[in-house]
Amino acid sequence: MTVHSTDADSIQAQAAVDESATALVTKEITEKVTAYNKASEEAADNRHGAATTARQWQVLSQLQRNRWVGTTHVYEQLILAGFDISLRTVQRDLNALAKRFPIEKNNANPQGWRWKDDAPLQSLPHMNLSQAVAFNMVEANLSQLLPPVILDELFPWFDLARRQLKNSKVTHSWIDRVRIEPATQPLIAPHIDLESKDNIYHALFYQLQIQASYTRSDKSQASEYTLNPIAIIQRGVIIYLLATRTDDPEVIIRTFALHRFTSVEILESVAKTPDNFQLDNYLDAGGMGFSHPLFNQLPGHGKHTAVELQFTKQAGKSLTESKLSENQTITINSDETLTIQATVNLTSQLVWWLRGFGSGLLDAKPALLYQAVLDKPVNDEEK
Repeated sequence: MTVHSTDADSIQAQAAVDESATALVTKEITEKVTAYNKASEEAADNRHGAATTARQWQVLSQLQRNRWVGTTHVYEQLILAGFDISLRTVQRDLNALAKRFPIEKNNANPQGWRWKDDAPLQSLPHMNLSQAVAFNMVEANLSQLLPPVILDELFPWFDLARRQLKNSKVTHSWIDRVRIEPATQPLIAPHIDLESKDNIYHALFYQLQIQASYTRSDKSQASEYTLNPIAIIQRGVIIYLLATRTDDPEVIIRTFALHRFTSVEILESVAKTPDNFQLDNYLDAGGMGFSHPLFNQLPGHGKHTAVELQFTKQAGKSLTESKLSENQTITINSDETLTIQATVNLTSQLVWWLRGFGSGLLDAKPALLYQAVLDKPVNDEEK
């Protein structure tokens, strides 16, 4: 068979094209495979790096500022948190972290680690058990009093405290082992309109006036007031707003129970606080109804008054552990009764507290104080 030169050239040219195309495809495939492998490696490195960061963050979170924490303890806590690691890995992490964070070891056996005494607070990405308990108690007992803007800032700390207590290596959760019990008969708090409460706290925090719809205890219909918020006071389970009314020329400071507000609107106008107002002075003067009419006869209405209280031994026992005042003295009498001497403010609150002792309180001086406790008139023949 004879092949003409033109056909041979055509075949050769076609073969060259095919070879070029094959090389191009091969190159493209190779580049894609290389890119895929590189991306896979980078993803693996990222996953490994993220896992390492999470683990080392947990390692730092276990260290405390004022107490040595053993490497084994840190390892056990990480295992409880779901990390599949070895003790040796924890040791390597701690040594590596010590090069970048203000932590130190004690070279004891077993070895302990802690944050340095001069470590700045922002370097401590953790919360120890004592701090967690404190935040948990703040959340449980002070949330009613804190303004929403502050609560919003504290929520991450409350959440961190709950997680710290939940993950701590203890037999029972701290949350189930810490309570604050009132010293008086517990009462159920009245319902408070949350929007009204939030607006009152917001206005108080930013010193703005409010337009409020408020129902007094002796009225069935609500009244409209424009108020200057001054302070928030919690007395038992009742929360009160101290405020002045803009329509009051005498600028009398009044108390408004939060549960009696049905609506509150925040105004743009700035709230006005009476000149020289001091909350502590207001309370000491009996502004919240803590004064007692009998004590108006005494100098300073009974403020900073020396008192002498006589108790049975059993009734007065608690005052041997918690004082009425810093200058309190206790005398054990020959008949086994106790005489307590202290300097206090004579208030209705003191009267109510002393009445709680019943027959365990044998006598009280000044005489007006005992008359108030016994709820007898001033001209009672026995006194």
